[in-house]
Amino acid sequence: MVGITSYGVHIPFYRLSRSVVGTAWAKGGTAGEKAVAGPDEDSITMGVQASDQCLKGLALDRKSIDALFFSSLTPPYAQKQSASIVAAALDLRMDTTTGDFGHSLRVATGAVKAALDSVKAGSARTALVVASDIVLAPPGSAKELENGDSAVALTIGDKDVAVGVEGFHSITSEFMDAWRLPQDRFCQEWEDRFIRDEGYMRLLPELVSGLLKKYGLKPGDFTKAVYNGLDVRTHKAVAKKLGLDYQTQVQDPLYNRVGNTGASSALLILAAALEEAKPGDRILFANYGDGGDAYVLRVTEGIEKLKKAMGLNSQLNSKMPLGSYGKYLRFRELVSQEVDRRPAPRTSLTHYFRERKQLFALVGQRCNRCGHEQFPRQRVCMWCQQKLENATDYGDIQLRDQRGKLFTFSMDERAPVADLPNVLCVVDLDGGARFYGLMTDRDPHAIEIAQDMEFTFRKINDGQGVHNYFWKMRPVRSG
Repeated sequence: MVGITSYGVHIPFYRLSRSVVGTAWAKGGTAGEKAVAGPDEDSITMGVQASDQCLKGLALDRKSIDALFFSSLTPPYAQKQSASIVAAALDLRMDTTTGDFGHSLRVATGAVKAALDSVKAGSARTALVVASDIVLAPPGSAKELENGDSAVALTIGDKDVAVGVEGFHSITSEFMDAWRLPQDRFCQEWEDRFIRDEGYMRLLPELVSGLLKKYGLKPGDFTKAVYNGLDVRTHKAVAKKLGLDYQTQVQDPLYNRVGNTGASSALLILAAALEEAKPGDRILFANYGDGGDAYVLRVTEGIEKLKKAMGLNSQLNSKMPLGSYGKYLRFRELVSQEVDRRPAPRTSLTHYFRERKQLFALVGQRCNRCGHEQFPRQRVCMWCQQKLENATDYGDIQLRDQRGKLFTFSMDERAPVADLPNVLCVVDLDGGARFYGLMTDRDPHAIEIAQDMEFTFRKINDGQGVHNYFWKMRPVRSG
């Protein structure tokens, strides 16, 4: 049997209350909040975080991943594969098959289908599927209130399957509801009622009805129904049309806690269902967009092995209010700011290539003479002063999964960054190395010496048209 062997999610640390947005536009407040990616996050960095969570649930080494499929409507580059960057940050094998999926709201389930087919065909033993989006909408629009940011990762394999795939059905439609041209920053949409009645409310029921007919099933045969929607109202309306009990069968889409997260929305709702799933549960999983994809899923005993210390519910509770709408606009570069008089960042692609193992995979070294770990890599051991000239003098050490204690920190209130103050930190890692870097996902008033810290892959800056990625530290997130 082929199916899901592990899953992981990333919900950004920041939340923006919809009432704060409503007050800014004098429109009155609405209930709920949305997850907001920080200024140092994009679809790649969020995808890396979700993948890390996913791989922690596997009893496999990350080197056993044979394929990585990255799906997003908001990739950082128009021409440059995002999957290859995610693979580098995850330190996957160089012969890992990588591919990007885009241009449709249902790209994530398309990537899942490609992963399932790869495993069935034997071209991959384990495939990693990543869906990640930072969904931008025009300031003051209804979509600005509805949209949110998230990333989800799944591993697909044929051993230790936690959620098996019993059936699949897909339909394709040329229906034009939402689109974005290469030069557009915001998505364009047609009239709301037309999109709802002739698009979503027609195509999603047709998709699910086709799935049920194909496998001889009824709505009552499913423990949970998981599907994306336009908003809370239409999400409820389609359940009635499908004959589903919204209170007992339909999984909460998290629109009032995270928002509608674009390409990652359907997988995020599925992850929420799996948090509470029991062996034997049958799940209806559907994803709308340019037609749709639908799956019949069956939960196995393997689901019990995927209980994580930092699952979805913990990330929903681990958060910090953004505080002001102005800060959100600054995060998304939707307002003009004072011109920075300091020199613009520069990027050396030759340096990036030469130090790629350090910068992307966060590989340090251990001196074979004294046994001490250090980062960055040195030509002379900082502990015993031995020259580290060849492979017998030192060994590579993976630092990304290590935690550490905050040794000291400083705050810069006038730095040219969107999320002030800029916090620099020194962390003593559990393996003995000392890391000097930036701190993110922090409450400046709650930072304490000796608190537990962990690594997170982030965007450092943009220099000469290139996104510069590296690792930062953050206080260990807990719910």
